[in-house]
Amino acid sequence: MIISIASGKGGTGKTTIATNLALSINNDVQFLDCDVEEPDAHIFLNPRIKKTLTASIPVPKIDESKCNFCGRCAEVCAYNALAVLKDKVLTFPNLCHGCGGCSLLCPQKAITEVNKDIGVVEIGNSNNLQFVQGRLNIGETMSPPLIKAVKNYINPTRIVIIDAPPGTSCPVIEAMIK
Repeated sequence: MIISIASGKGGTGKTTIATNLALSINNDVQFLDCDVEEPDAHIFLNPRIKKTLTASIPVPKIDESKCNFCGRCAEVCAYNALAVLKDKVLTFPNLCHGCGGCSLLCPQKAITEVNKDIGVVEIGNSNNLQFVQGRLNIGETMSPPLIKAVKNYINPTRIVIIDAPPGTSCPVIEAMIK
């Protein structure tokens, strides 16, 4: 069973409800703090973090010696993470969603992908409770890929409590979908 605690607004008690629910069940529980911009469940659960893993997304790297500046990459990028000038391609990694479309559709094969670190996933436990949280790097704008990285550690043999981020946008949806 997976239980997500969510609200359209911050400061409404999601973390208080989620941590108390996890502690009241007590056995066979896994807690995921998916509020990666402001994770604070650790304050209540006091887990021992045993593993910290870097989370990243692929962003384009242009080999301008192969590029003919055709502009196909910028045309396919729905997020305007690439701009093609007369003799230069500008990349905006903070706008990139890591879909890989630009590298797949580049006719000159001038685009490769490099990993851009966006945060960390921390894994540990608090007594019988398994604990996983994400911490988004300061200044990073793309939280859904980190939330997805946290959810990759869901343990299907346990009751999973997800503390979702506040709001109704993409981060909340990512926290709640399977």
